[in-house]
Amino acid sequence: MSILLKNATYIDWKTLEFKTSHILVDEGLNGKIHFLDNIDQQKGIETIDCKGKYVTKSFAVGHHHAYSALSRGMGAPKKNPENFYEVLKYIWWTLDKCLDREMIEYSALVTAIACAKAGSTFIIDHHASPFAVYDSLDIMAKAFEKVGVSHLLCYEISDRDGADIAEQGLNVTDTYLQNHQGLVGLHASFTVGNDTLQKAVELMNLFKSGIHVHVAEDFYDQQHSLKTYNKRVVERLNDFGILNSPKTILVHCLHINDNERELIKNSTCWIAQNTESNLNNNVGYFKSIGLGDRIMLGTDGMHSNMLQSAKSAFFFGQGFDNIQYSETYRRFRNVHRYIESNQFTGDGDNNLVILDYDTPTEINQNNFLGHFIFGINSNHISHVISKGKLIVKDRQILTVNEEEILKTSRELASKLWKKMQNS
Repeated sequence: MSILLKNATYIDWKTLEFKTSHILVDEGLNGKIHFLDNIDQQKGIETIDCKGKYVTKSFAVGHHHAYSALSRGMGAPKKNPENFYEVLKYIWWTLDKCLDREMIEYSALVTAIACAKAGSTFIIDHHASPFAVYDSLDIMAKAFEKVGVSHLLCYEISDRDGADIAEQGLNVTDTYLQNHQGLVGLHASFTVGNDTLQKAVELMNLFKSGIHVHVAEDFYDQQHSLKTYNKRVVERLNDFGILNSPKTILVHCLHINDNERELIKNSTCWIAQNTESNLNNNVGYFKSIGLGDRIMLGTDGMHSNMLQSAKSAFFFGQGFDNIQYSETYRRFRNVHRYIESNQFTGDGDNNLVILDYDTPTEINQNNFLGHFIFGINSNHISHVISKGKLIVKDRQILTVNEEEILKTSRELASKLWKKMQNS
């Protein structure tokens, strides 16, 4: 069924051109939007009056970790981490080993709900659950689809828990990619040996996919690569052909030198910037110098609010990245370029947000970016349309029972935290 958005002010996400019109939204994976001067003939379809509101393309998350959704508010780890490696070891690698199938499902459900209510209808996610690998990606996919959010998933393959679990990660990736769009996930260079790395690249080539991997998030990654392989992280990945795929996503890229930047710039792969996570982990600041223009934004599991990620990239980039209004917005929207150029589905024209943004000053094509940085936030999102279907209406999710899901997720979080303390 189509949706009619009457009296809408449409903001073209590419040109920022404003257009006042009625908008007919087709439902379906490849649905379009149609601008109508007259709606007298549009009878019997769901109609939303958008007078005084703004309609534009919905958002997408360039890098997420739904598996961390049940971590909010958990107690301190058994050992206080003294460096980034220990943050991983005592917090995130403890958490992911305690996940079971139900926890994976509800982590995905609450993440999808949060993304949808914050305006994102497409999630690129990087999953890990070493003791619940089998079917984990299918569980997540079904949860995302239940909420109404499109996705591009991968499993975080790693040797850190032994060869058997690494092989399970390769197998679940193989099985999943036979029936779904997705990527081949790797944790990071320092937890992936050459044998596993080669097998992952073979899967990438078999399915004409890309690698989704953390790169030099902390300098430890470089130290390990230099000591073990006598080459830097990006050089190692490049030698295996990972940078050759336009579907490859290199996450973070903080501690890289000029040669590595040149390799990335001259490749076809993409970078996912995650400012708030880098700040939280005290690992450094993202710098775009010499990297080219294939940079998109993610949340790294910190939250599900892409507008917040964009503002963080702008404000913290002032001192380190020389990022301006237009560049912030370009990175915010680059994820759509990534999805479209690689012919992934689920991010078509009929994915929209309706903003109830009652600004005290004029907003137009010429000053929209100022409103984007300093005004518009997730509180202004009143409705969200995904693949032509209304999934958020008046700031409430329509597709699932959010109250019941949150009730169960709180119970599962308590169970998870107890397992972590006893592990």
